[in-house]
Formats: sequence, structure tokens, C-alpha cells
Amino acid sequence: MTAAVPFRFRPPFLDPDKLVLATDLDGTLLAGPQEARRRVRELFGGGLEGATLVFVTGRGLESVIPLLTDPTIPTPHYIIADVGATIVHGDLTPVEPLHHEIAARWPGSQAVLRALAGFPQLERQSVPQERRCSFFVGENAITPALRSAVEDLGCDLLYSAGRYLDVLPRGVAKGPALRRLAETVGFDPAHIVVAGDTLNDLSLFEAGFRGIAVGGSEPALVAQVRRMKHVFIADNAGCGGILDGLAHHGLRAAGNHQPPTEEARGKAELVMVYHRLPFDEAIEDGVPVRRRPKSPNGIMPTLLSLFADGRTGSWVAWSQQASRDPDGFTGHVAVDPQRYPNLEAARIPLTAEDVDLFYKKFSKEAFWPIIFSFPDRAVFRQDHWERFLEVNRLFAEQTAREAAEGATAWIHDYNLWMVPAFLRPLRPDLKIAFFHHTAFPSSDVFNILPWRRDIVASLLQCDYVGFHIPRYAENFLDAARSFTPLEVVATTPCAPRFLTYGCALGVDTTTTAIEVGGRRVALGAHPVGTDVALIERLMQTPAVARDLAEIDGYLAGRTGIVSIERLDYVKGSLEKLQAFERLLEQHPELAGKVTLLNIITPAAPGMEIYDSLREELDRTVGRINGRFSTLEWVPVRYFYRSLPFEAVLAHYAACDIAWITPLRDGLNLVAKEYVAARQAVGKPGTLILSEFAGAAVELHGALLTNPYDTHSMTSTLYRAITMGPDEAAYRTERMAAIVAEHDVARWGEEFLDAVARAAQEAEDQARAL
Repeated sequence: MTAAVPFRFRPPFLDPDKLVLATDLDGTLLAGPQEARRRVRELFGGGLEGATLVFVTGRGLESVIPLLTDPTIPTPHYIIADVGATIVHGDLTPVEPLHHEIAARWPGSQAVLRALAGFPQLERQSVPQERRCSFFVGENAITPALRSAVEDLGCDLLYSAGRYLDVLPRGVAKGPALRRLAETVGFDPAHIVVAGDTLNDLSLFEAGFRGIAVGGSEPALVAQVRRMKHVFIADNAGCGGILDGLAHHGLRAAGNHQPPTEEARGKAELVMVYHRLPFDEAIEDGVPVRRRPKSPNGIMPTLLSLFADGRTGSWVAWSQQASRDPDGFTGHVAVDPQRYPNLEAARIPLTAEDVDLFYKKFSKEAFWPIIFSFPDRAVFRQDHWERFLEVNRLFAEQTAREAAEGATAWIHDYNLWMVPAFLRPLRPDLKIAFFHHTAFPSSDVFNILPWRRDIVASLLQCDYVGFHIPRYAENFLDAARSFTPLEVVATTPCAPRFLTYGCALGVDTTTTAIEVGGRRVALGAHPVGTDVALIERLMQTPAVARDLAEIDGYLAGRTGIVSIERLDYVKGSLEKLQAFERLLEQHPELAGKVTLLNIITPAAPGMEIYDSLREELDRTVGRINGRFSTLEWVPVRYFYRSLPFEAVLAHYAACDIAWITPLRDGLNLVAKEYVAARQAVGKPGTLILSEFAGAAVELHGALLTNPYDTHSMTSTLYRAITMGPDEAAYRTERMAAIVAEHDVARWGEEFLDAVARAAQEAEDQARAL
């Protein structure tokens, strides 16, 4: 490596087109106030078009990779890692001939470890690294014998921060590595600025470049650089010190790092970020009209109820239009001035093609199969991903415009996975919460996604991430672990709220907070509830009574088995019909005594991927009824249509058994609706539930079955049919108590309470630090 020669001449101002910022990471670029970090990201994310950013770090390259998808950190053009032993381009390809030169000087880790085996005071660090060996030591451990052993290896010894020792190839350090990079690439040394905070960074300053020792730097470093006229010692920490140092060295653009004005921000205390509006839009006689959603149940009314007390809010969602900029389009409309006086819908105009690619095709063809662990069905297209990013960016930008200072943005579901990545840099002041309405797969399945790093990096920008059950939170944690170093800082037992060892999705403890990249991210399990009070009211209506009488009529005293699900391969509809066929084969005595009411809700228009499944279902139902029907009895009553919620409730009330056996399901509200409906009419009801539905972990009292196990499916159904009334009543009471206590209103309140607690804990931790 070339020896350092201080520069004698420095222009009064840095040229932005020639500027090279070579900065340490931990304690420097990754530290400092949010607004300062935002400003640095803006400057080196396009604000200074000709500027170059170089990461210079003691980290191994492997642990730098997660930072490359962190939206709050600018993307580097070059990376010097392993204290100078690794030099690569921003795309991680080696910079040659530098990489070859360094590798030629390294004797190999095993040779170093063998040579230093006689020094028990050395404790090797378990961190990713290449062409270096790192140890924990005390100051008195650096003996002449140790130095001699390192020199005999043809290596250098670097000691920093009072406890870290690095054995490096001869002549390798951050400063020499940067100088060789500058010579190789052709940087103008007069326009290179280095920044650091520990003795590990001293060689950067000794190389003679303009320097910035950020606020809070290691005292030993400050003592060494204090007399270096080319080094600015900043008062502000991290990025704040970088900006002050750049301004000191003559970069005029660095001086402006004020937060955005209040006028650029909205008034909403709570921003609901959901792919659908809280009302249906339609055209009647050429005039746009709004209607209440078709289904009165679900989470939509609950989310709206959070604004019933007058809370100022905004509901960000898409509105399908002819273009992205339609004539006469009104972006903001009142949702319901009487019930929610301070809630507006912020409509994002999307074209039919946007909706088709972003939602119907990409989300369902790429994400949906992975989420539910059917990777062989997944289709990945980069152009669809780019459209997905574009739509998510629009959602984030609209959210940033709606939210008041310090507001909460509650983002919903995988369709908006990338919104936090775009939102955090725009509004670092916000409390960002995310709730997964689907499952979250095991990490080995999730990591099949080509864009897994981007998605995890986005979710790690949240303050709080919620899932239905603890297993999904743990799956997310495993995915995050495979992406970036993290520390688990809080856990909680799952029992007795959730099943632990009695269910395929059970876990005994769950993680509730992690620290990653200097941020605290809280995790939680919040299974969505159903509206028990609404179901109780509707069960008393004439419409339900009328439908119930009709269903009782064609059941004619037979045991009714109700199955209601959307047309989707993850719901296990075909496997269920095949199991019912086996039941009739194995138990001919049940002929004429049981009837399966099989209700399939059609998929949304344009979902061609389900066409073949529907055809197979039609054939299977026809085969079963052809084999077993009599003049008085048809074993399967098959309905392929959407039913009004009152009709659904009537089916629940009429049937002694609910058979809900998806191959995978995030939760499954049908199970809870069934329990609530049976309780409302004062009748026990036996619930057969797949072990792979999230609700199975919560509903103590359900009969659990494995939908992949043909014997389990058939035997569990037979057990339900032959179950005694006392056991059925006991199981129903257990489940009804759970459903009533943890209804949908409580779900919404508890989620927001958890977000507020997480934000307060993070604030308390930051204040303590």
C-alpha cells in the first residue's frame, strides 16, 4: 500500500461533482438525529449527482449487505469492509487488482489461529469476516510476544476501543485501502472527505484526507486527530457531525438540514393505509356513487369505529380510474360525516392495468403462493415487481401528505409490503405499524422470493409489526435473522392464550421486540376477532329466520355439515370433498343421515388462476352425488355463489358441524362466526378445524385435523358426527367464551395500544441511551 502523504493545497470549497465521502458506519453514518440522517440520505441518494459514497467499515461484507436495502441509508458506490481487507463495488463485485493484492498477502485464517493458539487471552469474535481474524482482548494482553507472532505471519495488528484486536494482511487498514481505491478509480484526493468515530478509523485521518471526527468519538481518536489541521472535530453525533463537517470543509449544500415545514404535513392523527376504500364505488346512470361494503362483518367496520370518537384521520386507498391523473378527480372525500366527522378518504387514482398487475396478478401469482407455502405455484416477474413498487410508493407518498407530526400510520397486509420502505425516509417522525392479515411462512419458503431482502428491510422500518398468531411472528423473525444481524430483546410465553404443543402452528414462547440496525422493532400476535354483537342481532332478524326454516326443511332432520370458503387452492376444498367421499365409502350406515352444505364463494373477476380448480370441484361434486345419491337424499349440496351474510348465518345456525380445513390459512374468521352463531341460537356446534389455520391456535375446543392426512380428515369428521351432546356443549362453551372475549373491537383497540406501548418503550430506551 502507498504511504500517506498529506495534501498541501486545498480549494476553499468542495466540488459536489468530485466529492467522495468515505465514512465509517456504526457510530457515524448509522448514527445521529433522524433529520440529519434524512439529509445525508438525500444528498447521496441523488441530491449531489456527481458525488460518490464509500462505506469504510470494520464489519465483514456479509453484515454490510443488509444495509444495501435499508431505505434510510444511501446506497454506496464502493464498500471497504473488514477494516480494509475487502474492497468491492456497490454491486459487491471485487475491485481489481486490489482484491487480488490483498488476498495474496493473507496467510489464511487457520494459519493465524494456529500461530496464536498459545495466547489464551485472545477470544475470537464470532462475526462474519474475510482476510482478517478478530479477537476480544484487554489492553495488557498486547504483549511483545503477541506482536512478534503476528509479524512472523506477515500480518499487522490493529487494537481499538480498548478491547478489539484485528490481525490483518501487512499494510492493510482503512486509510491505505481508501488511498489505493482512489488511485485505482481516479478520485481527486483533494475532494475526498473521511468520517469516523473510533481508533479503528485513525488510519483514514492519517492518510491526509479532509476528515470529520463526529460527535461522541472515542477519546483516544480525538486525542490523536486534535492537532491535525485537516480534521474537523464535530459536536453533533453521527450524520449531524457529517453534515457539519462537510459544511466546514466547504460543501455549501450540506448546511441545509432543517426538517420539512409543518405546512407540508397533514392533520390526521391516525392514517389507515389499506388497499381498499371503506366504501364501494360504482357508476349508476353515468354518475359515480358510493355504497356501503357488501359484507357487514369483517374488519372494515372495526377500523372505521376507531374514528367514531371524532379522532382526526385519513383512509388511504386506491380508486380505479381511467388514468393516474383523471380530469375532475377529487382526491379527498368524507367517509361518513355523521358517524366519523373527522375522517376523510384519500383516494389514489390507479388505472385498471395498475390494479390488475399490482393486485390481481402479481400479488396473487407471486406473493400468495409463497405466503401459504405453495412455492411451486409462484410466478415471479421483475416488471410486475417494479409496478408493485411504483404503486407502493404512491401509497407511501400519500400517507406522508396525510399524517400529522408524530402520527400513527397503520399499514395493512402484504399488498403494501413496501410502503414502510418508502414512508420512513419521507416521514421519520411517524409511528409506523403493520398488520399481516395473512399467514407468514417459514423462512425457508419466504426466502424463495427474489425480493425477500427488500421486503424484510421494509418491514424492519416499522415500529410495530403484528401477526395473527405467535408462529407467524417467529417465522418473520427467522426471515429477518437470515437477512441481518439482530438481537432479541423481549419475549413472552404463549400459554394459556394460545395453544403451544397441541397444534402444528403452536410455539411455547414468542418474541415481542428486537433490535436491528440501531432501531427497536416490536412484534405481536393479534388474531382478528369477529363482531359477536352484530351476529347476535342479525340472528334475531326475519331474514335469518326465513333462511333457517328453508335450510331446516331440506335437511329434514339430517346432520348438517357446513363448509364455507372462497375459491382458492389454499382452502383445501378439493381435499375436503375427497375426504367426504371416503367417509361415505367407509361408513355406509351414514347414507341418508348427513348432508354436506358446500358453499364456495367465487374469486374476484379476472382471477383466471382459479378456473381449473373450479372445474375440478364441479367434477368431484358430480361424482360423489352420482355415486351415493338416492331419490330422497343428495349427499352434497353445492353452491357456487356469494351469499348475503344473513344467509351465511342461517347455514351456521342450521348445521351441527362446521368443517373448516384449509391447507393453509392466516386465521379463518368463518370458524369464529360459526361459534358465535351457534351460541346466539343456544345450540352446541362442533367445529372441525385444520391445524394449519391460524384460528386453531386460539380456539381451544375445536377438533383439530391435518388436511394433508386422509385418515385424519375422515376419522375426525366421523368423530364429530358421532360426538355426544355433553362433549359438544362443553367444547362450544369454551370456544364461545374465547370468541366473545376477543372480539373484533378488542382486536383493533389492543393493536393500537400495543403500537403506543412500543413507541413509548423505544422512546424511553433512546432517552436512556
